[in-house]
This record gives sequence, structure tokens and C-alpha cells, in this order.
Amino acid sequence: MAVNTNDLAERLATGHGLSKAQAKTVVEDVLKGITEAAAKGEEVSLNGFGKFKVQNKPAREGRNPSTGATIKIAASKKLVFQPAKALKDTVNNG
Repeated sequence: MAVNTNDLAERLATGHGLSKAQAKTVVEDVLKGITEAAAKGEEVSLNGFGKFKVQNKPAREGRNPSTGATIKIAASKKLVFQPAKALKDTVNNG
């Protein structure tokens, strides 16, 4: 089962006495803040949770799996998440 934005908003509303609409706005604003920082290439560090970082992937050559032909793969940026130790420990210890 996956947790989505509405699920997070509902948990926030229940835990903090907010309406679901208010809580959803808060969740969406947090995600928007992470997105905007990542678009600028900034690192987002959330203590006890982890870091979102942008990594530059250089252009490279690859192979088309169907034909075996060499293709050029353009340079790109990749958003990666590095979990904090506390999160890793929680995930691994249930």
C-alpha cells in the first residue's frame, strides 16, 4: 500500500487539529518548497528524515537493447534521496 498526499494530509489534520483542506495545503506547500529548491540545485536537509540532493549526470554513450546500436544519452540532472540514520534505523528495526 502506498501513502499519498491525501493520506499525509489526513494524518496531519488528525494530529494537529486542522481541517483536511488546511492540512492538504500545508503538505502541498512543503512539497512545493522541496521542488523549488531542487529546481535551483539546492540541497534540502530534513533533520532525522534525510536529504534531497540534485546530482548532475554527464552525457554518455549507451546501447539500444533491441538493435545493439550505440546511442548518445544526454546529460541530465537526477534528484536523489539520502535517508538519515534515524530513518534507516526505523525502517530496519520496524
